[in-house]
Amino acid sequence: MSDTSRRKFLAAAGVGAAASAAAIGTAGSAEAKPSSTRAQEPVVAIIDDATQDTVRLLVGEREIVVRDRDLAVRLLNAAGGE
Repeated sequence: MSDTSRRKFLAAAGVGAAASAAAIGTAGSAEAKPSSTRAQEPVVAIIDDATQDTVRLLVGEREIVVRDRDLAVRLLNAAGGE
């Protein structure tokens, strides 16, 4: 993906990601505490297969792969998935 189109995608997706993050934050029983090392850029979460525990996070120009079944389920639930 070119830098220009990726930046446009991240900017547009940032609003949706923020809304999803807000929904996830209110859905859990324990309140998450912000870390001093948390992302300062828009974050996009991608789950390619709803039956797996892999979440790909696009953070600025980086991609981070997280294997966390609970996170994947909470994201899918917040997005109206499984």
